[in-house]
Amino acid sequence: MYVILVYDFGERRVNKMLKLCRKYLNWIQNSVFEGEISEACLRELLMQSDKFMSKDEDSIIIFSGPSQASMEKRIIGKERSSIDIFL
Repeated sequence: MYVILVYDFGERRVNKMLKLCRKYLNWIQNSVFEGEISEACLRELLMQSDKFMSKDEDSIIIFSGPSQASMEKRIIGKERSSIDIFL
């Protein structure tokens, strides 16, 4: 599946979430990641984030679809991080 993951974490935990998301998804912009991920890997990411997430202060929002082709993406202004795939 293709996901866009957005998070808002407290200052003490934000770097932990950044490092965790970089293991699974592509960094797009501050606190925004996207990419293809299996359901099992997404569950693993969320279980790992649960170890340091403060449910009273932090949040994670996930938009998902069957593939990137089923989602439209428009960038207005400067693109923070382009995704290039080298084979």
